[in-house]
Amino acid sequence: MLKACILQHVPFEGPGNIATWLSARNAQIRTVRVFAGDPLPAPAEVDLVIALSGPMSVQDEWFHDWIPAEKRFLSACIEQHKAVLGICFGAQLIASALGAKISPNEHREMGWFDIVPTSENEHVFRFPANMKVLHWHDETFDLPPGAQRIARSEACANQAFQFGERVMALQFHLETTPESLDARLETYGDELEPLPFVQDEAAIRAGLPTTMATNHQWLSAVLDWITRQPAKSE
Repeated sequence: MLKACILQHVPFEGPGNIATWLSARNAQIRTVRVFAGDPLPAPAEVDLVIALSGPMSVQDEWFHDWIPAEKRFLSACIEQHKAVLGICFGAQLIASALGAKISPNEHREMGWFDIVPTSENEHVFRFPANMKVLHWHDETFDLPPGAQRIARSEACANQAFQFGERVMALQFHLETTPESLDARLETYGDELEPLPFVQDEAAIRAGLPTTMATNHQWLSAVLDWITRQPAKSE
C-alpha cells in the first residue's frame, strides 16, 4: 500500500484532485497540518510526500517556526529517495531545502497562463506545449544544483523542475477543482490587481471548465512518474 504524507500549510488549501488520485490507488493518507503543530513522520514511514501551497514565503521563518523543520524533513525524504511533489509554496520549500534561492518574481502571476516544456531529455518529465495552468504566486525559485528545469511561462522562467527521478516541484496548480478554486478566490480575491499577468475573478472562473480535465490528466501523469519506481533501499 502506498503511504502518502500531505503537508498542509493553511486550512483552506487542501489537496484538491490529488486526493482523487490517492483514493484510486487505495493509498494510506496522513495529513500533517504543519500550521497546527502536527508532528512530522519519520521519512521511513512514507513513500510519497506532497507539500501543498500556502500564502506565506519560505523567507518567513521568523514568523512560521515550522518552516526549518519541514525543510529538513523534505531534505531527508529526498536523500532517502522518497517520491516528493511540491506545489507553489511547497515547490519553493523543496527548492530551498535543496539549496536554491527564493526571491520575488519580476511579475505577479495569477490566472490561467500557458506553460512551455524546456527539456528534451528522455529521463525528464515533459509537459505538452502551451498548456494552460492556474498560477497564483509572486515569488519564484532558482534552480537547485543538479535539478533540471522542465517548464517556464512568459512571466516566470522557472515554473517547474525535476530533481533526480522522484522529485518534482511545480509553481502552478494542476490540482485545482471547483471547490478549491472557490476557496482560493474567497481567501485571496483581493490580490487580483490589474497587472499584466493577473486575471480578474471572472476570467479565472471561466478558465476552469476548459482546463480542469487536462490539468487533472497531467497531475496524474506527474504523480505516476514520481511513484513509478520503488524507493531505493536505505
